[in-house]
Amino acid sequence: MGKEATGSEVCMPLLDDADKHGSGGEKDLEVPPPWKEQITVRGIVVSVVLGGLFCIITHKLNLTVGVIPSLNVAAGLLGFFLVKTWTGIMSKLGIWTTPFTRQENTVIQTCVVACYGIAFSGGFGTYMIAMDQTTYNLIGADYPGNRVEDIKNPSLGWMIAYIFTVSFLGLFCLVPLRKVMVVDYKLTYPSGTATAFLINSFHTPKGAETARKQVRCLGKYLSISFVWSFFKWFFSGIGDSCGFDNFPTLGLEAYKNTFYFDFSPTYIGCGLICPHIVNCSVLLGAIISWGCLWPLISKRAGDWYPADLGSNDFKGLYGYKLLHLL
Repeated sequence: MGKEATGSEVCMPLLDDADKHGSGGEKDLEVPPPWKEQITVRGIVVSVVLGGLFCIITHKLNLTVGVIPSLNVAAGLLGFFLVKTWTGIMSKLGIWTTPFTRQENTVIQTCVVACYGIAFSGGFGTYMIAMDQTTYNLIGADYPGNRVEDIKNPSLGWMIAYIFTVSFLGLFCLVPLRKVMVVDYKLTYPSGTATAFLINSFHTPKGAETARKQVRCLGKYLSISFVWSFFKWFFSGIGDSCGFDNFPTLGLEAYKNTFYFDFSPTYIGCGLICPHIVNCSVLLGAIISWGCLWPLISKRAGDWYPADLGSNDFKGLYGYKLLHLL
């Protein structure tokens, strides 16, 4: 009994017989190594180094811009470069090392992303430092709701336990979400897919050469950024005064409302990585809040809040700013 093929059916084989049985197709497939060979000492060392570096970048952006771009691709690229450098040095010294595989590269990239992800979502730039003694003194002991028993100063012991709890809670949520989103609905995970294609391209002769060129370019601009930051440090203003950190590009009146240009390569790189819709939304929000709302609210000093308060007093304009952010 035959069946008429419709337009949505596949009526031809995806692979020809010659592709199946010729030129050793199955032999060319790479068999993934056991998981014990994917987690190596060199991989852990590289993950710790890159994780620490990315955590510093994340804290810098978290405490200033508040927007963290996806650094998955950079983590995979730098992990590939460092391990390849490691194996190259070992081979020149006559020391045999295990081959660097895609799976090991993925483990390194995953560890680095987990490190800077915890640095951002763990509350190190928000609620953790909001519970310490310094914030309590800044708010004022007589402020309603600001109680001494709510003070929780940062400590390595409880912070590690808290991060472990938060991280494993995320793992428990990830398993059912993967079942629904990836397995059942077969949704494409953009960051993971892009990183997988990138790592696969690295582990080819042409891809390795491309990765070396990318790392050389990255190192060049990293050196330029370091030299410029070192030069800028000599000409930075003290506190909130004018300098390369606070350059009044739009005039002194706009500078009073914190509209100035910061000659920091970090912000320029963050803007280049983030999508245009994110950059435009951040710019529009800054114009609405700092250009319109705060000047209007500041004119209500003495009516909506006491006029003799400091610039960092939570009972004044500073409290309105924080409430708007929340």
